[in-house]
Amino acid sequence: MIEAEQLTRRYGSLVAVDALSLRAEPGKVLGLLGPNGAGKTTAMRMIAGFLAPTSGRVSVCGYDVQRQPLKAKRSLGYLPEGAPCYGELTVRESLDFVARARALKGEAAFRRLDEVVERLQLEAVLEQNLDTLSKGFRRRVGLAQAILHDPPVLILDEPTDGLDPNQKHEVRDLIDAMARNRTIIISTHLLEEVGALCSRVVIIAGGKLLADATPAELEARSRYHGAVSFSASGAGAARAMIAHLPQVSNVEVDPTSGRMTVFPHPGEAILDPVQNILREQGLAVHELQLERGRLDEVFRRITTGERL
Repeated sequence: MIEAEQLTRRYGSLVAVDALSLRAEPGKVLGLLGPNGAGKTTAMRMIAGFLAPTSGRVSVCGYDVQRQPLKAKRSLGYLPEGAPCYGELTVRESLDFVARARALKGEAAFRRLDEVVERLQLEAVLEQNLDTLSKGFRRRVGLAQAILHDPPVLILDEPTDGLDPNQKHEVRDLIDAMARNRTIIISTHLLEEVGALCSRVVIIAGGKLLADATPAELEARSRYHGAVSFSASGAGAARAMIAHLPQVSNVEVDPTSGRMTVFPHPGEAILDPVQNILREQGLAVHELQLERGRLDEVFRRITTGERL
């Protein structure tokens, strides 16, 4: 549904996006992840046809974004960074304008407007001017505009930016429901968004693609993948026994909380051996967790060039 090949954008000597290639498939949410200034927004603007690439090409639903811009743009909804809007319009006027621009007419337009207003919970602000709305409501109006014509492709730049925790949960549920029969790309710098929404993740920094994997594959690259963390009273004696297990590579203790983290050798499972020692020692275990891996650690190492 979305294919980008060697997408590059230069501003003089600055290369904002450098030969980026990616593919987004139907029924999936592709997360574009990177630190601030990584090139995420520039990449999404080129994919949406808002910004012309210096070189490379993008197709949406088989339409070349540069050669067949109208056909490509009919197939997608785009939520830009910051959700720009015409502040003097009311929410209702803004949605009516977008409906007309998207050639929605008659009863079908009214039904779709009502559906989108309900899904984004905009009933209470329909008659307010956009420039009087909170950041969160403006974001929701921007998302309503993007999905109004029910497109098969959605490109969402920071879709939950400015929303409170409850609103974030609602928007994530909406994106998850829409993803079942659409292709969606979201840009984010929030790692919590990756686990909550994304089927696959592309990490970029300095305009370059550095990783392309599922969230689980990224977690498996963490040094914490398969580690066991626990808190227990009087675990000092057990620490030495655990450290001598052949499956264990290292044991670390948080000096503040006393929480112990046991790291396995690659490919080793250590949960059962650790639990056996804790039981044999008769320790009162307050908390025990098998770690899946920590995306923040993997993200930091990929984007800063540290060794994994």
